[in-house]
Amino acid sequence: MKSKRLLLFDIDGTLIHSGGAGIHALILAFKERFGIEDDLHDIEIAGMTDSGIVLSILNKHQIPATNENLSGFLDSYVHFLSLELPRRKGKLLPGVLELLERLKARSHVVLALLTGNVSRGARLKLEHYGVWHFFEFGAFADDHRDRNELGRFARARAKEKHGQEFAASEIDVIGDTPRDIACGRALGARTIAVATGRWSRDELAKHHPDFLIDDLSNVETIMDALGW
Repeated sequence: MKSKRLLLFDIDGTLIHSGGAGIHALILAFKERFGIEDDLHDIEIAGMTDSGIVLSILNKHQIPATNENLSGFLDSYVHFLSLELPRRKGKLLPGVLELLERLKARSHVVLALLTGNVSRGARLKLEHYGVWHFFEFGAFADDHRDRNELGRFARARAKEKHGQEFAASEIDVIGDTPRDIACGRALGARTIAVATGRWSRDELAKHHPDFLIDDLSNVETIMDALGW
């Protein structure tokens, strides 16, 4: 019998493209909460946590980063995200549905999320694209603003749910940005970079992930190569 393996998936650029729903929700939320129009072109978003993004926007406009301002902004963001998702032409990325279906059927595989989204945003996105139910639990921006800290939350939840401590060698972090690679490395996990986001294959290669793939469409080959 195979030992259990914990697979931690990023969302945006790895499982889905939301068609810009996230950025538009941030723009609308900022305008509603603070009366300021900003296209956020100079705010780093990909690979960041939602709470980190909100902090960057507040700092840029010299708005105090109080708990009230942070939580109010995120509340508005989630509200607008629920409106924007159906308006945008987003999509599940190639191979995602088949891969999740195949992995879910394997008793030794534990599917979970490790994402910069707040949990409410993650659920909205993945329910909209029909794949939320594949994941048992997750680590989210609600847990910590620093993405590199999220791995320990995922690991703790895995232990709580499955009654075993997952060794670093039994964990995979799958994402599309250098921050996902760094996050996996901080956990000591195996890192799998997928070039379906903003970063090209060559750019991702510079960060030395353990595996680098163009996309998730060649499901059989990927599962064999990774021992899933």
